[in-house]
Amino acid sequence: MTMIDGLSSRAMDEISRLERTRNYLEPGDVGGAVRLWKAYVRRPERELWHDHEFDNVHWYCCGDPFEARALLDVLMQALSPRSSRELRRVVARSDAVWER
Repeated sequence: MTMIDGLSSRAMDEISRLERTRNYLEPGDVGGAVRLWKAYVRRPERELWHDHEFDNVHWYCCGDPFEARALLDVLMQALSPRSSRELRRVVARSDAVWER
């Protein structure tokens, strides 16, 4: 199980259960999505602009950060209210960087 900073063990257990029981998830997908989104929003603005203008061919092999963010939205709806709030707080930190 991939640990996500800022989530309780209860929320991590719930995420782990969802990763095992949902056909659109595999173990580690949620942690990977959090890492991918966090890394993407912290890239220099010139690189983000280049991705917007010319696309990023590495997304095919390494993951699309916008798909990762969309997956996190789906998970926040699938989790219990308490765990959803915890995940929302973690994702909101990266969203705040993106919105600057």
